[in-house]
Amino acid sequence: MDYPLARLKASLRDLPPTARRIAEVIVRNPEDVLSMSVGDLAEAAQSSEGSVIGLCQQIGAKGFPELKIAIAREISTGRALLHEDLVPGDSPADVVKKIGTSHMLAVQDTLKVLDPDAVNRAAMLLVEAQRIEFYGIGSAAPIAEDAAYRFLRLGLVTKSVTDSHAQAVSAGFAGPKVATVTISHSGRTQETLAATRIAREAGARTICITNYGRSPLQNYCEVVLFTAAEETKYRMEALSSRLAQMVVIDALYGCAAIARWEKSLSAIEKSYDIIATKRLLNSEK
Repeated sequence: MDYPLARLKASLRDLPPTARRIAEVIVRNPEDVLSMSVGDLAEAAQSSEGSVIGLCQQIGAKGFPELKIAIAREISTGRALLHEDLVPGDSPADVVKKIGTSHMLAVQDTLKVLDPDAVNRAAMLLVEAQRIEFYGIGSAAPIAEDAAYRFLRLGLVTKSVTDSHAQAVSAGFAGPKVATVTISHSGRTQETLAATRIAREAGARTICITNYGRSPLQNYCEVVLFTAAEETKYRMEALSSRLAQMVVIDALYGCAAIARWEKSLSAIEKSYDIIATKRLLNSEK
């Protein structure tokens, strides 16, 4: 199991209370945890030893000893818990440093939890589809719109659907030849949950991009692509989550382009020529 701290940080908000207390002890004091027994950690988190073992298994470790080995390995990389929240009295320099570090770590942590095989499976579904629909609400809407445009330039038939009513209707008209990509940091947005469920029931091939951890959205998706961006009290809807989502979109785009290399190159060149012509026309006005 790799990068347990990154996985725990990303899933903190979605864990039940007992598991969250255990995870918070681990991510706040990872070095101290290395010298703890199961009982010590359970006492520090006001939980039971069974709950500690259950959390270990939930993130992929067979037990507490394996978790400690993985934590030690992650700490040795020098990238363990560096996220800092904004606090009253922070100087502009503090804000710039904290925000910049948060964004950088969101990308790094996403690369830790993102499964390349899952990216490739999702890319193949997109390449084989007759139409691709990208669903996003709120802060995920511009990501969906950008993704649809990116894949359009590969010569694929795409559209972004960012209105909740339109999502539901469009999903209802999906089918086995349609692939949908739902973008939701929490995986709990009711509008996109409904659209994804409807698309799945209509026979569409469903993909989602969501933050690491368990969420209802995953129940309706054939392929799940994880990000690992931490959003805290003063960074809700932060750019870090959108940066992480864009990393996943770009990885999908790259795999899809390689899968149909000659067609992709031809489509990119054609779209570039069209845009170049528009720029020329605008410059003459």
